[in-house]
Amino acid sequence: MTAGLHGDAQPPGDAPGDARVALPAALREPTSPVRAPWVGLLVLANLGVWMAFFTPIQVLLPEQVAAIDPAHKEAMLGWVTGLGALAAVVANPVAGALSDRTTSRFGRRHPWTLGGALVGAVALALLATAHTVPAVAIGWVAAQVCFNAMLASLSAAVPDRVPVVQRGAVSGWVGIPQVLGVVLGVLLVTRRAVLTGYLLVAVAVVVLALPFTTGTRDDPLPVGYRRRDGWRTWLTGFWVDPRRHPDFGWAWLTRFLVQLGNSLGTLYLLYFLTDAVHYPDPQGGLLILILVYTAALMVTTVVAGRRSDRTGRRRVFVVVSSLIMAVAAVLLATVPTWPTAVVAAAVLGGGYGVYVAVDAALITQVLPAAADRGKDLGVVNIANSAPQVLAPALAAPVVASLGGYPVLYLLTAAVTVLGGVLVTRIRNVP
Repeated sequence: MTAGLHGDAQPPGDAPGDARVALPAALREPTSPVRAPWVGLLVLANLGVWMAFFTPIQVLLPEQVAAIDPAHKEAMLGWVTGLGALAAVVANPVAGALSDRTTSRFGRRHPWTLGGALVGAVALALLATAHTVPAVAIGWVAAQVCFNAMLASLSAAVPDRVPVVQRGAVSGWVGIPQVLGVVLGVLLVTRRAVLTGYLLVAVAVVVLALPFTTGTRDDPLPVGYRRRDGWRTWLTGFWVDPRRHPDFGWAWLTRFLVQLGNSLGTLYLLYFLTDAVHYPDPQGGLLILILVYTAALMVTTVVAGRRSDRTGRRRVFVVVSSLIMAVAAVLLATVPTWPTAVVAAAVLGGGYGVYVAVDAALITQVLPAAADRGKDLGVVNIANSAPQVLAPALAAPVVASLGGYPVLYLLTAAVTVLGGVLVTRIRNVP
């Protein structure tokens, strides 16, 4: 089912003209292919936001928390990342819904992208000065709110501007920053003080967001077409009834499970290299694994997206990618050695590259209404953030008392496969 303007997205009040004839560009289904410069600038902006998300999670927060409370570092890191993810669960759909209703002359999305980058950079600078776990948690929550506002607006750019027949390829390119951001972020902060690392990431996120927000068009929403829902209707609108939109519900659940598997598998990766693999240089080892993973992802993501566009099929690619990712988790569970970790990184990157391109395209085809793209994609992005809340609650007791890292990675495999199986329940996307 292609995203379109349904009855609930008619122009409100006294908006002029027939809805199907006089729709403004901001609400029309895109038909003109986007060009390489636009895609390139969108990739750069996404690179900034993913650097801001993952560099703290992978390197800066673990180092900061370990320095503050080394005896309880796993539990404390779980609390910090879990609270940040909980903030993201709320911030992403709220920011998306607000951007749907933004009538700025600069467009609906760009003000949120640039504003999120600027305020988020300030939050990172404040986070860098935190010396207690509660202060770290507060700083990370603030950063998550800002960067999720940025992510919500960037996510909506694809269905706003990219036609369905091009979304697999574009989603493939946009998916690369999710892992390239980790690589560049880790390279940027490795061997540097935590304070310096946070400040460098803060500068990077602003610099990378500026070209897209100042150099591309963002169609403004005329005031007459802004939704005028009351607060109660606005709040209840965040619930997308899976009975009315079953494909959206199954797509959401699929993403939630696959991302939960990803969160379970990566949350304690630095500690896994230290305590299970006993790698002599865990930070250096983590960087090597990220590089291998990224190279494999870059090989598969755009190719898979284009192949999916040509065939018009999405679901089979998601199923295959989930199985590949599960193989990587089983390898880590059964053979916790450095060579196996390198192989698993390559397998996981290849599988996730297929998944990230095709699933993103699939999601845009099950959105209920064009007028609510930002809000609905924000609801979808809960499936990215909520696993970060749930993963620490599941992973910490497993690692501490219920079998350690082997059981954790077997759980990762099982959850990921289940997500791949459930995507077959989607009916209106092949």
